[in-house]
Amino acid sequence: MSLIVQKYGGTSVGTVDRIKAVAKKVAAGHRAGDKIVVAVSAMSGETNRLIGLASEIQEQPNLREMDVLVSTGEQVTIALLCMALQDAGVEARSYTGGQVRILTDNAHGKARIQEIDGHRIHDDLDAGRVVVVAGFQGADEAGNITTLGRGGSDTTAVALAAALNADECQIYTDVDGVYTTDPRVVAEARRLDKITFEEMLEMASQGSKILQIRSVEFAGKYNVPLRVMSSFEEGPGTLISLEDDDQMEKPVVSGIAFNRDEAKLTIRGIPDQPGVAYKVLGAVSAANIEIDVIVQNVAKDNSATITFTVHRNDLKRASDLLEQIASDLGAIEVDTDDRIVKVSIVGVGMRSHAGVAATMFESLAAEGINIQLITTSEIKITVVIEERYLELAVRALHSAFGLEQSEA
Repeated sequence: MSLIVQKYGGTSVGTVDRIKAVAKKVAAGHRAGDKIVVAVSAMSGETNRLIGLASEIQEQPNLREMDVLVSTGEQVTIALLCMALQDAGVEARSYTGGQVRILTDNAHGKARIQEIDGHRIHDDLDAGRVVVVAGFQGADEAGNITTLGRGGSDTTAVALAAALNADECQIYTDVDGVYTTDPRVVAEARRLDKITFEEMLEMASQGSKILQIRSVEFAGKYNVPLRVMSSFEEGPGTLISLEDDDQMEKPVVSGIAFNRDEAKLTIRGIPDQPGVAYKVLGAVSAANIEIDVIVQNVAKDNSATITFTVHRNDLKRASDLLEQIASDLGAIEVDTDDRIVKVSIVGVGMRSHAGVAATMFESLAAEGINIQLITTSEIKITVVIEERYLELAVRALHSAFGLEQSEA
């Protein structure tokens, strides 16, 4: 008998028929002897509908009341799923985040989980029930409803698995696992049987949308085995867990991630002196604009050039700030470019293999692709290139590192 936490996203519970299909899947696991806790999202499109209603009333809706509003989407789903389970002959009980006592801080719209009381859930599981919990939500010390922000249901599922000491947390979605890259770009992309928390974090941070970064961080911190599976077809999915001790058979590169939502800014001709980088980048960060790749160069005349990337949606705000900074520092010019993308190769095998960067750069050069910026970590190499070369670059790298081949 295993204790399994399952999470079903909005598309998985998007219609009554899909909710019935989820109930059938959960019931099969329950009858096989597993103790099952299910975390669910709102039905597909429901949260956006509720946000739209709020925007028709207030231009800047009150954050506390927004949490009260948007949390109702998950409440609908948990009730309907429990009804479907009961109709299938399985005793089930639903709980909102507050009823479970998923205790959070009071940062409405982006709350952080502080503690989960698992006693009520364990009592229900011991009584033979399936427990269905509303994802994405909790309550603060004062009893106010809070929501966890983007990817909150994934985070709820992982946090429940950690608190309950579950054997596995299964994230059901509309794909059947984590692939070496996006199959829509590379037809030969292969589903991975397993990947490490570190690799999944890097893939997620560089553009892979399968799992939210926050949930992977949580799983890694508490060593909760994660499995990404399809709601719509049977299969083993992809297991995300700690790094294996034996790396002999581990591929050098596990996957290729990319991000189209990038823009580049450059400020030229600023003084090369202590504190200048802070004056440029500190002001941008203070405006709550996330900075990614950063490169600084110094010319022979002791003037500096700083180039960095931001999310494309932040380009206008960042550019306006940089123009003001350039005026204050006496810079020569400010350039912007919203036609760039990031491409990253990721793999823990890089730690023990030399020549990975050379292979990457040689592969891109052979296709006539110019590299504008480079950044690295222990298990990742990221390059910034022109947007028009994205798919060509991904296909070339996928082939260069043999990712279309079967795993050993």
